Amino acid sequence: MKARVALRINPDVDPKTHPYIATGLKKSKFGIDMGHALQEYEAAVALDGLEVIGVHMHIGSQITEVGPSWMPSKDGGPGRGAAPARHEDRLRGCRWGLGITYKDEHPPAPDAFARAVLEVVKDLGTTLVLEPGRVLVGNAGILMTKVLYTKATPEKHFLVVDAGMNDLLRPSLYGSYHGIQPIHRVGGRQGLAVDVVGPICESGDFLAKDRILPAFEPGELMAVMSAGAYGYTMASNYNARPRPPEVMVHDDTYSVVRDRETYEDLIRGERAL
Repeated sequence: MKARVALRINPDVDPKTHPYIATGLKKSKFGIDMGHALQEYEAAVALDGLEVIGVHMHIGSQITEVGPSWMPSKDGGPGRGAAPARHEDRLRGCRWGLGITYKDEHPPAPDAFARAVLEVVKDLGTTLVLEPGRVLVGNAGILMTKVLYTKATPEKHFLVVDAGMNDLLRPSLYGSYHGIQPIHRVGGRQGLAVDVVGPICESGDFLAKDRILPAFEPGELMAVMSAGAYGYTMASNYNARPRPPEVMVHDDTYSVVRDRETYEDLIRGERAL
């Protein structure tokens, strides 16, 4: 038996994204150092139980420029000359994390990325495997939450909602911006600087801070935008909170594609001695 493997190369490239999702820097835990890549490749090829079928590179997510993804290739990295010539027909690969617009980012469109890729690989006779994710689904989803109550202190105004950091972790973990809109627009309401916070017992439990929003009333619904990627996949049962359902909407039809969790779901698998 032979195991088909690909080698992940660390090109030491700064993708200009949040440090937690920059995965191609030399100090990152991921990948084989570029300086040792050829040596490791030769070692893998020499092993009877392995068939090396590709190299892999992932420098980060939410990339808003075309350049960083392909700097390693132009400088002689995985895109050019990372493997001996006898294997160069198949030893090419990458993973890219093209970004989306959360607030005021201007990421390149996929066709602009494709043009940049072709400029690098058009003469290589190679096969590329790309893994787009966020760019396909990020802005296709929202987190819908209900305002439980409002709270004013001498320092702050709060909107306390029924969604929390366990449902959408990105604001707490990365300080990420997600747009917020009322589900039902009501005209004539004055804007107010508020923190949108959840019911979890941590000050890190927020969806937005110091955001100018129209006044919300308890019971009203709000949409937290751009939650289609790294939303449910990062959700948890922290504070013993059941996760919400997922609903797929198409035009005027909808389907529940993931049921709301229940208390029974939370304790499934537990046993009393």
